[in-house]
Amino acid sequence: MISRIDLRGNTLPEGGALRDLLPRAEFDVEAALETVRPICEDVRHRGSEAVIEWGEKFDGVRVGSVRVPAEAIAEAAERLDPAVRAALEESIRRARLVHREQRRTTHTTQVVPGGTVTEKWVPVERVGLYVPGGRSVYPSSVVMNVVPAQEAGVEGIAVASPPQKDFGGLPHPTILAACALLGVDEVYAAGGAQAIAMFAYGTADCPPVNLVTGPGNIYVAAAKRLLKGRIGIDAEAGPTEIAILADATADPVHVAADLISQAEHDPMAAAVLVTDSAELADATEAELKPQIAATKHVTDRIEPALAGRQSAIVLVDDLEAGLKVVDAYAAEHLEIQTADASAVAARVRNAGAIFVGPWSPVSLGDYCAGSNHVLPTGGCACHSSGLSVQSFLRGIHIVDYTRDALAEVTHHVVTLAEAEDLPAHGAALKARFGWKVPQQ
Repeated sequence: MISRIDLRGNTLPEGGALRDLLPRAEFDVEAALETVRPICEDVRHRGSEAVIEWGEKFDGVRVGSVRVPAEAIAEAAERLDPAVRAALEESIRRARLVHREQRRTTHTTQVVPGGTVTEKWVPVERVGLYVPGGRSVYPSSVVMNVVPAQEAGVEGIAVASPPQKDFGGLPHPTILAACALLGVDEVYAAGGAQAIAMFAYGTADCPPVNLVTGPGNIYVAAAKRLLKGRIGIDAEAGPTEIAILADATADPVHVAADLISQAEHDPMAAAVLVTDSAELADATEAELKPQIAATKHVTDRIEPALAGRQSAIVLVDDLEAGLKVVDAYAAEHLEIQTADASAVAARVRNAGAIFVGPWSPVSLGDYCAGSNHVLPTGGCACHSSGLSVQSFLRGIHIVDYTRDALAEVTHHVVTLAEAEDLPAHGAALKARFGWKVPQQ
């Protein structure tokens, strides 16, 4: 059901050589570019009509208008199951607590008397937030995208989610209800590459945005890559993944349940256990069968995900080797289920989010930990961070020097300008002092 990779008894290679030994889903965004290019160009030239037609082709339903009526959003909130409403409200509350603390403040540094540099943080003016709507319904992704944007102070927030045939061409009602709970009234029934193009180029219904965030399939990722530069993007999200670093103290029931929880997302989802305990590996593998038999989405998601090349049990000599492996893997979600898990977690360098101990499973982070679940995938956690308030802010330096402060440093500026063969740079300062370099 799940393969094994035995790295015991050998010196682990470094860098890319170690990464090549580890399981990973195939996710060729480059190959998908030629598929999404004509879609994006069509939306660029024909606007909303192109978005509607591509939605009809891919989602099986033709909408009358891409913009979701305000009354449909309000009605979805009214009809929302009270238990789901309470859970979403708690998810929002906890996310706000965490993300509100992330807001940066303006800071001024006095470089010299009379010379200051101020860094101020300005929110992006308008953002497009993408919420998937294929195999599953993700109101939690509404929360995870909207809350940091709001806490950053973004004024224009638009949400796009694919039209659903079962709901008359509207996005899923739970997604609409989540938007209502967050006070978002600009929602579009648009999915895939056409939604990203709509945000990038703008249409008669949807003004263009400055930044697009949110997870999606390979075509959403390809559209983001294609249009990056015209818009800012958070990341090119690939298949979701969990890695668990565990030793003999871990409960195989917990470990198996957490591997399955990630595998149920998608047949390309990755579930990786890294352990120095062969006994835990055996017990976890034995636990998988009864737990899978008792759940949903078995043949279409869980079994192919666990059996795929992207999932494996990786055996290592000890926790030192295990730490080296998980740092090389750079998982989207990393659980630490070891003795003294906090100390082990503190040594991890590369992960989108780290979940410490047996009572902090990834599922908690997906919904109600307060952390953000929009995280880097495909090993990108070695250089990128998850979605946060900072994702929606821009730092701007404000330089303010007096005449005396400029005079004091002019000779250095002129020297460096001439060293770079850019004499006009130096002349811009000389012009302020009668074309003479001030005496020091």
